[in-house]
Amino acid sequence: MRLTAIWVYLASQPLLWLALTVGVYWLAKQLYDAAHGFALFNPVLVSIAVIVGLLLVTRTEYEQYFDGAQFIHFLLGPATVALAVPLIDQWPTLKRSFVPISISLLVGALTGILSTVALCRLLDVNGQMMLSLLPRSITTPIAMGVSEQIGGSAELTVVFVVMTGVLGAAFGVPLLGRLARRDPIASGFALGVTSHGIGTARAFEYSQTAGAFGGLGMGLNGALTAALIPLIVWILGL
Repeated sequence: MRLTAIWVYLASQPLLWLALTVGVYWLAKQLYDAAHGFALFNPVLVSIAVIVGLLLVTRTEYEQYFDGAQFIHFLLGPATVALAVPLIDQWPTLKRSFVPISISLLVGALTGILSTVALCRLLDVNGQMMLSLLPRSITTPIAMGVSEQIGGSAELTVVFVVMTGVLGAAFGVPLLGRLARRDPIASGFALGVTSHGIGTARAFEYSQTAGAFGGLGMGLNGALTAALIPLIVWILGL
């Protein structure tokens, strides 16, 4: 009973879940480094699994958890903006690559949206589930807003966004093969467009240049996809 009382007291403190979230992520990062970057030990994926497990075991409502950990959510915005900083050193390369980057961005955004629609129809997935899946390739804050705008579920969209990012970070570089070693600009941009922040973090592990263009791809794809999805939903009558 005494342990239960102590936990009830601690759970009511706003800093508990913030400290636990930071601590769990730190441990997950140590595991990821010890496993030499093994994809399934991605620290974001491991942290989510552990935190969800803690919430279930302690029967803690998500709202209570978020009240304590919302400072991390607040930092998501500044962290995303900060990804533009490494691009300053890449500005000359960016200007030279403007045309191929623009074409790749448009193709990548349309492929992400239309392939989702095609697979959902093939698997007979319709309604809110399909709408929640459409923004899966863009960063979480934008994806949640787009999902709500078109009638999807923001909560489901977050799950799909994380899954897309983890899978992209896990298999993106192996699928790119020699391109990842030969052209960090193209490979980094591809990871950012398809796997948003998690893919960009993986690109930074490969090289600073790849990470910089990953951040560019993530930002541009978020803006373009947010504009394209409502238009495509309207055209296709989804």
